[in-house]
Amino acid sequence: MRERQHGDAAGGIGLLTRIERALGTGTAAYLPGDGWIRLTLPLDGDGDVHGGCGPAPVTVDVIADTARAPEGIAYLLPGGGLNFAAEFFTPGTPGTPGTPGGRNLAHALRRRGLLVVGVTPREDAAAAADVRAAWGLEAHRRDLARVVGALDSVMGLPYEYVGHSAGAALALDAASHDTSPRLRRVVALDTTGPYTGDLALRAADTRDAYATQLAQGFPVVDPGLAAVIAKAVADPDGVSPVPWPPDPARRFTHAGLAHFALIRTAALPGPANWIYTRGHSAGTYAFGATPAEDRFTLTRTPLETWHAATAALGSGLLPAALMRDLAAVWAGDDDTYRIAWDRITAEVVWINTELGRGDHPRGAELIRAGGNERVSFTVVPGLGHGDVVCSGTAASDVWSRF
Repeated sequence: MRERQHGDAAGGIGLLTRIERALGTGTAAYLPGDGWIRLTLPLDGDGDVHGGCGPAPVTVDVIADTARAPEGIAYLLPGGGLNFAAEFFTPGTPGTPGTPGGRNLAHALRRRGLLVVGVTPREDAAAAADVRAAWGLEAHRRDLARVVGALDSVMGLPYEYVGHSAGAALALDAASHDTSPRLRRVVALDTTGPYTGDLALRAADTRDAYATQLAQGFPVVDPGLAAVIAKAVADPDGVSPVPWPPDPARRFTHAGLAHFALIRTAALPGPANWIYTRGHSAGTYAFGATPAEDRFTLTRTPLETWHAATAALGSGLLPAALMRDLAAVWAGDDDTYRIAWDRITAEVVWINTELGRGDHPRGAELIRAGGNERVSFTVVPGLGHGDVVCSGTAASDVWSRF
């Protein structure tokens, strides 16, 4: 009966059963859609099996077309603190306010004939006490390689890595170690390689801040954005605990704080918020005479979409080791962590946003300097960091470029 409900062996349950067997562990869940089917499979989190990575599982989501066999595979790698569902699937699923049904990156790639495989890192399923000091960029790359190797052994299809933010850095790092002739392309959405000048020095300070946190026995970072957005939706006029910049004796409203955090991310305290030219989401924010009189609006991705996405998160946590390694990459500190830019031989499509990670092409330049001429770097005007995947116009603004 399940065979008839979910599709034929070429594009539906038969294909996903093969994938489930290839990955070999976990308890699978199937969700049928209109012309597609989704498999969600948490992989065994046994530390002995996964190089000491601990008890929390990596979660693999597969979106398959039920009408045709895939022509290739797109591995979708979410940004730091996010998961596949929050970033690439929920923002456009049917019933989500502000976005037409199915208008998300997962379905866009599926419609192009690709099998979509989302790889959600361990921290999404972890409690704060379970996050390990070893969960740096190398551990994330090792987990991804296990999934890719297992599926490649049974599928033998050409594939590409598509990552956003920290996921894009992971995609580039994975490509530098992946020698398979079936790896065709890396799509890096709004991320940064090494900075230059004063920003490289600032990145070194960020690296040191996370290294110190780890040394003091605190391996986890909680960005807290999901809770801020949830309060803005549930009680927009309520008073937050966060001081209001024009008069620190006063406090933002919940709605004001959420919009300020999304639009003016770079103005927030914290060791890594400076990496954004302005913020996560395009919009305007003007202070009023009182916090209740502030005026703000999101111009690309509505708050309802942000809420739907962040509500789909698991822990929302970030490993401090991952942030340390990313900051080392930004600083050009090869001793702490090195992406071998000269070993990336697949095509690279690097797309940044004007208001997010901005015009910093050094990583793309290093790939090109290593002899790979199939590298493009583009900055899309008017978009924030998250708009590259969540905006209602992302399909025409960004996805059409790859």
